[in-house]
Amino acid sequence: LARQCATSCQNSRMDALLTLPQATGFLLAAMLVTLAPGPDNLMVLGLGMARGRRQGVAFGLGCALGCLNHTLLAALGVSALIAASAVAFTALKIAGGLYLLWLGVQSIRNARESQPSRHAGPDESAAQLFIKGLVANAINPKVILFFLAFLPQFVDATRGAGWQIAQLGLLFTLQAVVIFGAVGWFAGAIGERLARRPAIGAWLDRVAGGIFVLLGLRLLSSR
Repeated sequence: LARQCATSCQNSRMDALLTLPQATGFLLAAMLVTLAPGPDNLMVLGLGMARGRRQGVAFGLGCALGCLNHTLLAALGVSALIAASAVAFTALKIAGGLYLLWLGVQSIRNARESQPSRHAGPDESAAQLFIKGLVANAINPKVILFFLAFLPQFVDATRGAGWQIAQLGLLFTLQAVVIFGAVGWFAGAIGERLARRPAIGAWLDRVAGGIFVLLGLRLLSSR
């Protein structure tokens, strides 16, 4: 009986594997969504230009891997519970908005106005920025709703929905790693050229901070 149960579970998982047309269609849609201007793109772009390539890539990878949290919530059905609970959604919205505001204020306060070079200021490590990007994405309730609405559209209802959602979320995360990493790299390269003058570097910090502040206020005021 145990062997039959194991075989049945294995067959069920195999049946829930994504088909090639299913994965291809989803990947194309996911890339278009990720490339479209949005909060995550703006954050990675602003921070990359303000801090440089390494920091921009680290923050972008953090934002991308934060999607794994939303994948898990969607696959387990937790996202639907959060979306249905006004208290839970509001709590997440406030936490996410305040966190973005804090990131923005810190960036503005630490603007390197009088440093002789770009790397003489109080730069954060790549690991610190990776964690900040991870948290900023993971606690964003709008991303939770996006995954809840977007992923099921590519699920075949006649097969295991949970396993399909998990695979789709992983595929979304992988393409986001590539795109956000590239955005952080190229934004950092441009920023490093612009910031050879300390005054420009300070303004880039302020612009990045302003982006975080605006996104935080937008999240807090959203319904």
